[in-house]
Amino acid sequence: MRLLPALALLPLLAACELSLPALPGQGLREVQILDKTLTVAAPRGYCIDPATSVDTGEAVVVLIGRCTSGGQVAAALLSMTIGTPGSAGVLAAGPDALSSFFTSVPGRKLLARDGVAAHVIVTEVKFGEGSLFLHLQDQEAGEYWRAIAGIQGRLVTISASGATGAPLTPEQGFKLVLETVELLDKRNPDSAPPAKPASAG
Repeated sequence: MRLLPALALLPLLAACELSLPALPGQGLREVQILDKTLTVAAPRGYCIDPATSVDTGEAVVVLIGRCTSGGQVAAALLSMTIGTPGSAGVLAAGPDALSSFFTSVPGRKLLARDGVAAHVIVTEVKFGEGSLFLHLQDQEAGEYWRAIAGIQGRLVTISASGATGAPLTPEQGFKLVLETVELLDKRNPDSAPPAKPASAG
């Protein structure tokens, strides 16, 4: 399948997410990356931790965690990866092709944290305004939402996971990844409109 080479970076991005420690709960509300050509912003109540985020100049990993105390927002770790120039071209395949790919064995192999297709189930797929939203059940990572979007020709993946012993509800996880996609578009107005899929339920 032609989607496979273009999406080959997904397991590499997942490995970056797993290798970075949990956030200390403090950081920046937004940051400029890739030589200040892109701006990443955190949802309300969350902050970017520059100490554990990585910008190679070609691709980026950004970690976002709760920056408020007292339970005002759910404890969560959002991980955003931004791929190399041109990597978002895969989204042109359209929602049907993307949905079919990610529910196939090769697609689930790319999504699985341990690279084993049988260890991840795609329980729901949403698509809106050029962005794909996957509700996943992974034997290694648990239940979480992942967004796959494009920004200035770069493939972006965003995932939201709860704290140990306090997993996010499906509604919380979906809301966080959707807000992060919308903020990415808002801070970078030359890009496509934000995703507006139906609410999780």
